[in-house]
Amino acid sequence: MPHYQAPHGGHPPQSDLLTGRAVFTEAYAVIPKGVMRDIVTSALPFWEKTRAWIIARPLSGFAETFSQYIMEVQPGGGSDRPEPDAEAEGVLFLMEGEATVSVGGESHRLQPGGYAYLPPSSGWTLRNGGAEPARFHWIRKRYERVEGIDVPPPLFRNEQDVTPLSMPGTAGRWATTRFVDPDDMRHDMHVTIVTLEPGAVIPFAETHVMEHGLYVLEGKAVYRLNQDWVEVEAGDFMWLRAFCPQACYAGGPATFRYLLYKDVNRHAKLGGVWG
Repeated sequence: MPHYQAPHGGHPPQSDLLTGRAVFTEAYAVIPKGVMRDIVTSALPFWEKTRAWIIARPLSGFAETFSQYIMEVQPGGGSDRPEPDAEAEGVLFLMEGEATVSVGGESHRLQPGGYAYLPPSSGWTLRNGGAEPARFHWIRKRYERVEGIDVPPPLFRNEQDVTPLSMPGTAGRWATTRFVDPDDMRHDMHVTIVTLEPGAVIPFAETHVMEHGLYVLEGKAVYRLNQDWVEVEAGDFMWLRAFCPQACYAGGPATFRYLLYKDVNRHAKLGGVWG
């Protein structure tokens, strides 16, 4: 069974050095696992026994399409009114513990590796009925409606039940676990898991319109972000604006895996006033 690195908070001792790997640039940000401490958590309205690390939020001139939280819900906690925005869709990915998500009159128990897609205005709720804290990603995006295309229904899966797809010419050393069909135009965002075996590479600097949140679930690697090579490990988060060049070398010794958000399947929005 895969292991997922999740933050547990706490604080370092006064004897630790201040030097760290956190960086924010015009093209990318790196939030290393050592930054995700108690002092930077947030409480959220209508969530009980819960705290959140808010690791991405829309910023003008940076990444503007999504927010991403790491939620920690204690036993007995949760929310009957989790999503305040009627137009927001969400994806949950559970790393530790368990959580029960109810939507449309049905309840679904998420365990580690569990994925849930929750459409806008679906009225979903979440409760931790287990004995341990539930730690999961919550990715939120305003759904972009298109005339003639239906809103997708709720979807619940677990990555253990999804066969990763090998990237062409890599013999499975670079693979992607896709929870939804990439050709399904109902979906305007994808949350996937990317796996690179030791020594595997993303062999070119991807430069594209999609924004990214990349959370390292396992392993370590060296990531090329814009003009910089950055070493990352399990528990780190990378936040990329559109068109930030990116590549990767998985140096090992173990498999390198990350949870990836990107916006897809919609036209670029046009702005400005034209006479």
